[in-house]
Order: sequence, then C-alpha cells, then structure tokens
Amino acid sequence: MSTPPPPSQPPSGGFGAPQDPPPGGFGAPVPPSAPPAPPAPPAPPQQPPAAQPAYGAPAGQPSYGYPQQPPAGYGYPQQPAPGTPPPFGPPPGAPARAAAPRAGGNDKRTQLMIVGAALLAIVMIVGGGLWYVSGDGGAAPGGQTTAGGSGGTGSGGDKPQAGTGGSEKVPANTKSKPLFNQPNPQPAEVASVAGSWLTDSAYVKSDVGKVVGYNLVDGGKKWEVPFPGELCGATRHVSDNKTAVLFRASQATPDNKYPQCTEVGVIDLAAGKLLWSGNAKGATSGDKPVSYYEVTLSGQTVAAAGIAGGAAWNLADGKSLWLPKVDGEGCRDTGYAGGEALAVIRKCGQMSSQTLYAQTLDPATGAPTSSYKLAPGIEYAGIVSTKPLIVGADVGKTAKNATGVSDLFVIAPSGELKARISLASGAFAGKCSGIEVEKCSNMVVGNGKLYLPSYEHQGQSSSGRTNELLSFDLETGKQTTDRADAGERYEIFPLRMDGPNIIAYKSPPYDMGGQIVSIDGTTMKETLLMENPSDKSSQRIETAFSPDYSEYRYGKGKLFISRTTARKPYSDKSDPEYLFVSFAAS
Repeated sequence: MSTPPPPSQPPSGGFGAPQDPPPGGFGAPVPPSAPPAPPAPPAPPQQPPAAQPAYGAPAGQPSYGYPQQPPAGYGYPQQPAPGTPPPFGPPPGAPARAAAPRAGGNDKRTQLMIVGAALLAIVMIVGGGLWYVSGDGGAAPGGQTTAGGSGGTGSGGDKPQAGTGGSEKVPANTKSKPLFNQPNPQPAEVASVAGSWLTDSAYVKSDVGKVVGYNLVDGGKKWEVPFPGELCGATRHVSDNKTAVLFRASQATPDNKYPQCTEVGVIDLAAGKLLWSGNAKGATSGDKPVSYYEVTLSGQTVAAAGIAGGAAWNLADGKSLWLPKVDGEGCRDTGYAGGEALAVIRKCGQMSSQTLYAQTLDPATGAPTSSYKLAPGIEYAGIVSTKPLIVGADVGKTAKNATGVSDLFVIAPSGELKARISLASGAFAGKCSGIEVEKCSNMVVGNGKLYLPSYEHQGQSSSGRTNELLSFDLETGKQTTDRADAGERYEIFPLRMDGPNIIAYKSPPYDMGGQIVSIDGTTMKETLLMENPSDKSSQRIETAFSPDYSEYRYGKGKLFISRTTARKPYSDKSDPEYLFVSFAAS
C-alpha cells in the first residue's frame, strides 16, 4: 500500500483535507491501552447555520496549507470601524469586531508573493520550528523550550515562588544596534527554512537543504550540516544541546518533483554535527518509509507523526522506540507535542465519524498514562502545553478571526477535565493550526496561568491600533485581572516564560522600532530589555517580517528574527530580503 502524501505534498487525489488510511474497523471508545476517559464536556450552544470557510482560514482565503494573508500593520492611519471598542483590553466575553488589516513595511507585499509562489509551485511546505535554549511555552512568534527540563513553559503552570525572578537582565543600554543580517537564499521554488535555535555561543538557523550555526559576535559561520534533500520540519525543543529536524531523502527531480518527507535527524547544536538520521516503516506503508509533517522532542525521546501514524526514536543513538500502527479500532497517533512531557492527539474511527483523544505518554514506550476524550464533532485539536496538558480545538466551528481555536481544555494528570477556557468571543489572539498538533501559537503557560494577547483594537486615537497581554487562571478557566498594555500603535506577542516573567515582543508602528519587554508575572509591570532603531532602513528590515510567519529568538540582549519559507524575488527592484536579521543591546 502506498503512503498517503503529507499536507506539504500535492495529494494524489487532488487538494483538500487529507484522507485517513483505511482503519481496521470503526469505533470511538478509548483505545484499549488507554485508561477510561471521563465524560465529554457539555456541547456548546447551537450556532445558527452558516457557510463555513476552510478550517482555520478566513472567508475568501485559501484552505490550510497555504500561508494566510496577515492582518496589516500598526501605526498606519486607519478609519475606525463601526462598533470599535474603547482603547482598553476587551473585557471577558466582549463581542469581537472585524479588525482593520495590519502590515508593517513590505510585509503585505511579501506575504502576497509567498502565496503566489506557493500556488504556482503547487506545493506548500509546512513545518514547525519556533523557539530557544532558555525556555518558552509553545509561543509564537516564538520561543524555544528545554525538553524535559525545568524550562519548557517557564514554571510549568505552577504558582510562582516568592523572591524568584527570571534570568534575563536589563542591558546597560537598551537601545539596540543591528548585529548581522543573512541574505535570503533563492531556491527554484518555495522552500521550507523553518527552525531556529539560540545557544550560548551560536544562532542556529535552517537554510535550503542545510542547517547553519553562526557565531554571536559577527555572524561568521561556525559550522554547517548539509542534507540530501530539503528540510521539511523542525522541533522548537532542545534536550542535552540536541534538537531534531525532518528532511526529504533526495532533491526534487523531473521524475519525482515532490519527494516524501520521510527522514528524521538529530543535530548536536554545540558540536555542529548530525548525530544520526533514519526513517520508519509502518503497518500502512508496506516497504516504503512513512512520511511525516511534524517532529517533536521530550527528554530522550524524538517523536514524529503524519497521516499514517507516529514513530519514536532514542535521542542519543536513534534506536527505534515505537513504529506507526493502526489498531483494530482504527486509532492512530496524528501528532505529538514535547517539552517537559510527551503528549499526543490520537484519532479513532473514520473521517465521517471520528473521535479525538488527548493523551499523555510514557516517552520510553509510547504507552498512554492518561486519556481525555474530546467532544464528538471536533475534527482537529492542537496541544498548547504538555505540562500541564492544555488542548485547543475549534468546537462547533465557532472560532473567530481565523484563530482556529474556540476553546482550551486544561486536563488534569488523571485525564479528567480541570477547566475549560472559552476564546469563542474573538477577543483573543491565541491561534491553533488545522493540521499540525504542536502549532498553537501566541500562548505561553506559567504561574498557574495561560497568557495570550487580546485581538487588536482601536487605541487612544482614531488612527492608532493596539492590544494587551491578558491571562486565564488554569484552575478555574476564568480570565484574571492581569493586563500589560502594548502601548499606542504597538502590538504585543508573548515569546516565552523566563522563570515567573513573560518575555514579549512588541511589533512597532511604521515610524518606530520593535521592543522586547520582560513582564513581571505577579504585578504585570513591564521592563524594557531592548528597543530597536527607528531609522527608515532598519525599521523597514524589521517590519518586513510578519509575527505570524516568522521565528523570534531573544536571549541575553540579542534578538534574531527569521523566515520559515524562502523563495526567489520576483523583481530586482524589490527591497533586499533576508533569511534572518538580528539586533543587539549593549
């Protein structure tokens, strides 16, 4: 039996939602290896019938698999829309409003070009790679987690201890200067370059068919790891200075334009070496290796998943831990999430009548240690955090503003529902992907809370847009009084936790530079760590990167902003494009 292509490849039967492998039977009970699931939460109120756009995509936009046009930029004069809320954070349950588009610098044109290139090439690469060595919480624009350590989501959802603080210190001079910029590669078509990591001595970035380490002083190349085919995925997590990537076994040829994404590799970020690589064969793939579209890492376990199921390997030596399989109930692992724990979204049944389970796993064996059954009718689910386990889903297709998530489910270690957080009002900017499990963004977890930004709204003036960083209590599911303002014409995004503090990026207006701030998790007081130059040249370079489609890494006074896809420029007259840009405070 041939392996179904992952979402990053043109399906043999045409574009659309991926088809499940034929299950061995139908059924929606908890898999035999999992403990019994508690009753599903009450179904949400009935919604009036309405034409629904593709999952996670706004009306009039292409379905999942193509980059969506980001909302436009802050600071540009705009007319206030009817029903504009006051210039303060939206209260819990406040109705959402259609926000004016957002764009910075050349971002709008750049994103349209990417969409056009993807359509012309009939291929869109999807892959994860958002994060750093000193902790994050599944955030976007991005942060990086220490898998299996005390980093991850910062304080792992526990309450902060008195007198503790973060590791990021205020530089002597918070006014930054450009550090070094790497020109954008120019592949023949659109190529994935997702994946970036910040260590004590290097900034490591995926490139076309390679991963490169740059020194932090002048950007000189420290090392390079080549691959036989294009990179097609990367984990944001790091364990023992190691991380994992997905890649194709060969380059595209006229006879094989879209090689499958079948290979998993582990890179030593300190030594700059590929430690091992390999693939797996499953019950549904015959003699062919299984293809994947997502990889993650927790402790000493590397886990990858795709349409045909999931597999795992030992981080140190690549020894197989488990292989893709479909059981008698038609159940299979569709995607894993790593970090401080290992979790999975498991799908049972056929496409027309399927049931999803969120499970925590024993990283050594893949056996479930807890299981939670999601409500019937939920087609996709994402994992925001693994410790505590927080799952995001679009219940009843009620998610607004193309966020792909209407509800968050906080699940106890026993597998019981602890709290349910509603985001269906559209007032919050947390997001989840429609396919990849570990692709929820704009949300970080720490201090027993989930932090996320409000959706943009009118500021103090009719021409200004802004938002706030808000939070929900993970015990009760209720919104707290926490609030950190982005400031007039800025937009704030959480990047990661730093102990009890939140590290956040402020996307700038057209005449200012971006900022990095540390926010006290107890008082929500903001401390400026970095402010980038506001001169036209520097500002245009910074705002050419959209927070929705870029990776942001901050640590010890240095900020790196990078792309996740690369393509040839359409015109020699276009502004220079960079794979990544960087800034340093002194």
